[in-house]
Amino acid sequence: MDLLTERLDIPVNSNIILGQTHFIKSVEDLYEILVGSVPGIRFGLAFCEASGDCLIRVAANDEELKEAAIANAGKIAAGHSFIVILRNAFPINVLNAIKLCQEVCTIYCATANPVEVIIAQTEQGRGILGVIDGYSPKGIEEEGNVAWRLDLLRKLGYKAS
Repeated sequence: MDLLTERLDIPVNSNIILGQTHFIKSVEDLYEILVGSVPGIRFGLAFCEASGDCLIRVAANDEELKEAAIANAGKIAAGHSFIVILRNAFPINVLNAIKLCQEVCTIYCATANPVEVIIAQTEQGRGILGVIDGYSPKGIEEEGNVAWRLDLLRKLGYKAS
């Protein structure tokens, strides 16, 4: 077995959701969840089929994000993994609905941070062991940091004034 890391390419002003599912029907179900969750959401979705033709299956409503999802899925190349790249919405807007999708097994990350995917490769194929999401902590927040965090949440509409 070989251990590898793949750094994902996340387009500017985008977020990703990386997960694992178990059935080709996931492409249609995740598409419906995304378009039904947030008016104006833009996304690309790619799913790595793990049997049969073993194709990267795709659904999207944005060509740039579709191409980015395909490229990242190809880098990961782990059976039954999926990646959603989205704009005009945050993962928090769709994550619970995605987790409730009956085919979804695992969510590895939902982020706009730089991501490295840790992959095991065997003769059979590849599997995701985990992710490195962003950077390591550099300290502990102080009073000024708390005020900044609360202000950001207010600006994003997640905290009342």
